[in-house]
Amino acid sequence: ASIGYRTGKKTIHVVDGIDASLHCGELVALIGKNGAGKSTLLRTLSALQEPLSGDIELNGKNITGLSPNDVAKELSLVLTSIEQASLTVRELVSLGRTPYTDFLGRMTAKDNCIVDAAMDVMGVGIFEERMLATLSDGERQKCMIAKALAQDTPLMLLDEPTAFLDFHGKLHLFKTLRSIAREKGKSVLVSTHDIELAMRVADRLWVADKGYLHTGTVEELQSSGVLQSFIDGDGCRYNTKEQRIEYNQR
Repeated sequence: ASIGYRTGKKTIHVVDGIDASLHCGELVALIGKNGAGKSTLLRTLSALQEPLSGDIELNGKNITGLSPNDVAKELSLVLTSIEQASLTVRELVSLGRTPYTDFLGRMTAKDNCIVDAAMDVMGVGIFEERMLATLSDGERQKCMIAKALAQDTPLMLLDEPTAFLDFHGKLHLFKTLRSIAREKGKSVLVSTHDIELAMRVADRLWVADKGYLHTGTVEELQSSGVLQSFIDGDGCRYNTKEQRIEYNQR
């Protein structure tokens, strides 16, 4: 598949030749420099825009043939931007149940249990009645992830979920997402600039670089030279023996 944009008669290719898959029970980290196509790929995977060519299948179904409500039952998307600050935490997380409620949006006891469990996993239940506007950026980001959990989809897509967190918060979130993938059998794709953390915690990497998407484990991408090509330069060097990034202090 190829992804990008169409503006009038002009077609802008961002990433070509994509041949990738996500599996149940795994956490995959999507890494790439600014402008490499990470957000475009997430938008295309979530049916917010169509691919320039090729097909995207969710559990054997072509995503372009699904209704918005059916897509919402198959995948959840967490963006960096945080909206709906006028809601309480519980109200926001409850929106994750929208694809399953009736036309009046009435919640059942089961729906409320799922919301409670999602807030518990993300540690935000302690301030469920607080307004989102009163929380820190990091706390609100956790609430957005809880909403995606409440949506209870087999695929979760997250765009820079660690952007507002400190180091320990980033590590805890990555480990939480890995646990969610493994324990609940979900496919979790995370876009991130925290490359070394992704290399340590994620099961596989998707590397968007120079117009192509490379996929594999750290070992596989190291053997093919993808990691070295992506990381080396501008004072950085990939240490293949220790599988870490070294920085020139000058």
